Amino acid sequence: MLTQIPTHLIGGPLGAGKTSLLRQLLAQRPPHERWAVLINEFGQIGLDAALLSEAAAGVQLAEVAGGCLCCVNGAPFQVGLTRLLRQARPQRLFIEPSGLGHPAELLRQLRAAPWQSVLAVQPPVLVLDAAALASGAALPDSQQAALGEAALLVLNKAESLDAAARAQLGAQLPAIPHYWTSQGQLPFAALPGHALHAGTPALEHLAQGATPLAAMWRDPAEPLCQVQALADGWSIGWRWHPSQQFELPRVQQWLAALPWQRAKLVLHSAAGWYSANALGGEALAWRNSEWRKDSRLELIFNTAQDAAALQAGMAACRASAA
Repeated sequence: MLTQIPTHLIGGPLGAGKTSLLRQLLAQRPPHERWAVLINEFGQIGLDAALLSEAAAGVQLAEVAGGCLCCVNGAPFQVGLTRLLRQARPQRLFIEPSGLGHPAELLRQLRAAPWQSVLAVQPPVLVLDAAALASGAALPDSQQAALGEAALLVLNKAESLDAAARAQLGAQLPAIPHYWTSQGQLPFAALPGHALHAGTPALEHLAQGATPLAAMWRDPAEPLCQVQALADGWSIGWRWHPSQQFELPRVQQWLAALPWQRAKLVLHSAAGWYSANALGGEALAWRNSEWRKDSRLELIFNTAQDAAALQAGMAACRASAA
């Protein structure tokens, strides 16, 4: 295992474009470098690895589900990060916490034992929705707390803002370097710490965690479902066997009638595999996906929902459903 691995925290609120930014950065990986990505999602199913699969060729991905990434001293994080470092032996590491997480606390703990000699944690990059902020949307408290640590603010979704609107918004933000962009595009050379390199191999001293058992389908027609209720929200997610196909217009119509805060999905349809990623109120924009392992959908709501009704609604979107 290498020491002083350059480690980049990509933070920001839900829907700001963190996954899009990671996709753009991974596409710029030098072919001779080993990179790894640790992803946290609020829900239990895990979608970002599927959404990043096309851009992540040659990059090892790992997930810590359930919003527990910011509890760095907890077993899920310790085991997930240790296993990723052992398996990938990366020369550069990216960590994407949930938009509902607390990046300032995550940074504090990553810079302490047992990680301080293994990781060279860089000041974080915060991805912000420039259009939303310009229209008066508030930045969540957990993200506000991380502003003082940030080395770069990526002001994403800025294509609709003219020079005057950008100047007005920029004056409201801390005196931190800004990068105005759209679709998460950021040159690798603009990433704080991009020129750093990992140190020499070290004796491995991180605890070895047990490998979790993979969930399996007893019946291909029945999904694996996970529900999570936390103070910051309520989520439900499904994994469907890859043999199951979905009618995308039917899925879009069903989701349009629900009060979700965030939706992420990768689905197998008769026309192929497609993914989408949207905030509440946005229409789904489908894109081709390289993911083939299973169909996944995860929804985050502000309040608890009827899980059985939601599962029945999704099941009715299958191509075989009447």
